[in-house]
Amino acid sequence: MDIRYDQIGQRLRAFRLGSGFSAEEIAQRIGISRTAVYRLESGEVVKIETLISLAELLGVSLATLLGVEMEYISSAVTYFERLRQLEETADRIVVLAGPISFLLASPQFLETLNDLLKESISHDRAKQEKRLQDVERIISILRERKANYERRRPAIVNLISVLDIERLLRSGFIGRPFVSSQDIDQRRARARAEVLHFCDMVKAEPMGVQIGLLTGTLPHTGFQLFRTGDLRTVSISPFRLGEQPNISLGVAMITSSEEAVSLHEELVGEMWGAALKGKEAAAYLRKLIDVTHSSA
Repeated sequence: MDIRYDQIGQRLRAFRLGSGFSAEEIAQRIGISRTAVYRLESGEVVKIETLISLAELLGVSLATLLGVEMEYISSAVTYFERLRQLEETADRIVVLAGPISFLLASPQFLETLNDLLKESISHDRAKQEKRLQDVERIISILRERKANYERRRPAIVNLISVLDIERLLRSGFIGRPFVSSQDIDQRRARARAEVLHFCDMVKAEPMGVQIGLLTGTLPHTGFQLFRTGDLRTVSISPFRLGEQPNISLGVAMITSSEEAVSLHEELVGEMWGAALKGKEAAAYLRKLIDVTHSSA
């Protein structure tokens, strides 16, 4: 097995962010300098003893830090940081992740998302402060992801479920129960504006962006495929942004296993073949927006 210290460093940074530990705290707990922590995260060669200590402190397996077969990630902060790292060099990205694909969302979506994630967190006071800190970290990471996408513009394929979009249009962006009827109208309006943004994008067919609209039932667990040169990676995640968000519970997985990647690529090929595209998809979305708005 080839050891990629740069990728180990990326995982270390992602799991450190997810743990909430600063570089200083990590250094103090395992007996190295803060500078050494940053050097490790930048890809410097690391001793196996140090890796073992880091794995124990961060609550992750050594195999996950090394990237052997499968990374298991129980922190949304860590997961979104790993996505940022994968997107930083990706040539092509395939996304199946709910009704709203973050990288293609409107500039206003991040503000909506910030409010939505905050209201979705548990009311358990013992966990609330950490969850609010997690939201801040996630929003910061998402800003970096968006900026990186705007700068690099890798090819992106986005598969969207009509059923997910219809549910979003009818309920609006909601992260908690007992939302007032007046507030519901505002949330539906935000959702409608976001779907209209995607409708316009589907119709325009911008270079490097392919959007497919699926009318059948799709997997409830989202996934993304990344291609960087000859390296292919798949991420599978229960964490959700936007409609009915989840940044609290679940275990995401990232792997470059040939079998896992190939199976997901076959699934994408099947879904893409059945998807509505271009002007046909835009017309379908426009009709869905009009029907749900008139019946609200």
